[in-house]
Amino acid sequence: MAQRGNQLDRECFCCSVCLDLLKDPVTIPCGHSYCMYCIQRFWDEEKKIHSCPQCRKTFTLRPVLMKNTMLADLMEELKKTGLQAAPTDHCYAGPEDVSCDFCSGRKLKAIKSCLFCLASYCKKHLQPHLDKAPLMKHKLVEPSKDLQNICSIHDEVKKMFCRTDQKCICYLCSVDEHRGHDTVSAAAERTERQRDLEESQQQIQQRIQDREKEVKLLQQEVEAINHSADQTVKDSEKIFTQMINLIQKRSCDVMQQIRSQQQTEVSRVKDLQEELEQEITELKRRDAELKQLSLTEDHSQFLLNYPSLPPLSESTHSSSINVRPLRYFEEVTAAVSELRDKLKDLLREERTNISRKVTRVDAIPPQPKPRSRAHYLKYSHQITLDPNTAHIRLLLSEENRKVTLMEQPQSYSHDQKRFIRWLQVLSKESFTGRCYWEVERRGTFVFVAVAYKNISRSGDEGGFGLNDKSWALNCSPNSFSFLHNNIQTFISAPVSSKVGVYLDHRAGVLSFYSVSKSMTLLHRVQTTFTQPLHAGLGLFRFVGATAEFCKLK
Repeated sequence: MAQRGNQLDRECFCCSVCLDLLKDPVTIPCGHSYCMYCIQRFWDEEKKIHSCPQCRKTFTLRPVLMKNTMLADLMEELKKTGLQAAPTDHCYAGPEDVSCDFCSGRKLKAIKSCLFCLASYCKKHLQPHLDKAPLMKHKLVEPSKDLQNICSIHDEVKKMFCRTDQKCICYLCSVDEHRGHDTVSAAAERTERQRDLEESQQQIQQRIQDREKEVKLLQQEVEAINHSADQTVKDSEKIFTQMINLIQKRSCDVMQQIRSQQQTEVSRVKDLQEELEQEITELKRRDAELKQLSLTEDHSQFLLNYPSLPPLSESTHSSSINVRPLRYFEEVTAAVSELRDKLKDLLREERTNISRKVTRVDAIPPQPKPRSRAHYLKYSHQITLDPNTAHIRLLLSEENRKVTLMEQPQSYSHDQKRFIRWLQVLSKESFTGRCYWEVERRGTFVFVAVAYKNISRSGDEGGFGLNDKSWALNCSPNSFSFLHNNIQTFISAPVSSKVGVYLDHRAGVLSFYSVSKSMTLLHRVQTTFTQPLHAGLGLFRFVGATAEFCKLK
């Protein structure tokens, strides 16, 4: 009797959602109590409809949950007396569990389902299947809510499998509707497919192991790249610091040399200045004596004193003085300026060289080139055109995969990315890996191109192939030609309406193909791409000409 009371206590204080003792208990308007977290999660899953998991009463508005303090205090007291959660043999079925089909009232969790009876059983109601000989032949499986294994035509269990129609059937179906079909027992088919499944599992597990090894290697590669990059940055910073110190030292040497020469020249000039000032003083004294002699009224006295005056000597400085205001060290300035210009040119050249070496760092070895169209299609991309880049006379359609040259302007909004001078458009997508796409053209003078995002939108230099930011294949009526940096290369090949483009950005490879029954290489570029590339289309001259990115499988 005490055991019955203890079980009743557990049932009364268990949450019917988690089947455990109540935690932060709340009571909803219908009177049933739950863990606050359990009922909140249950209602979150229901979304629009809020109901009680036990009595299924619905609430128009989601009830506001308040902790039931009295029940919470009672739970704390009961825990102190040793009350525990319900044992596993009395676990009741929650909303997500498979319930026993034979329990009355509150249903327990099912532990097995019978494929023959099409029913699920708790431990108690499963016992006949374990004890009774006729029932022991039934197929028991893990609990399942989907036990639709009865033929709707013959009301027989589906024990056969039709390989012709790939469906489970009953025995009567095999001699009736499926007569003459390749039929076997469901167990035999399961055995065969189980064998295939195990082989697939082994292959998958082997591939998982291989990929995990590759991931580990790549992680090591990442660590090596980071270490190498950090060390290179450190070394480069040290070298640049040394270069800066050398320039600063050279600057100090030049400044010191200039100041030393300045002092020498200033001293020389001041010495000369002092000599000239002494000569001026002497000349002024002589001038005063001559002036005084000239004022003597006594002729005898004048003639007596005149011979005593020495003759004026010639100046030794006037002809050697050459004043050049603000031009004394202009040659030094010119030499330093020339050094600066040479250094700028050198740095510009070396920056390009260093940039190329940085972009050629390969963490992953280059992959082999595709050999067939089927191989190229592994790298296919669905491309859409960006309406914000389209010239106003270009109409986009087919989910922005097709462009048509129109006579009248389209009502596009103003956008700085829009082409103004040339009838061109770029893709929304940018590419930095390996990719392949095909363009179907109708009409003449269609340009199939790739370009950097910062290609000019106006001016003559903005046309595909007329600059160093784009590479273009010109599809003329009877020939192909390739354009890059305003240099045109004519191509001798049969003309087709479909062009394939293969890009390996990392390897610096860009190839154009004529696609019909086979692929014919038209032109191949080997360079270094410094930015992500966008696909581009250009239409010229003839209204109604179209170009479309093909849907590739």
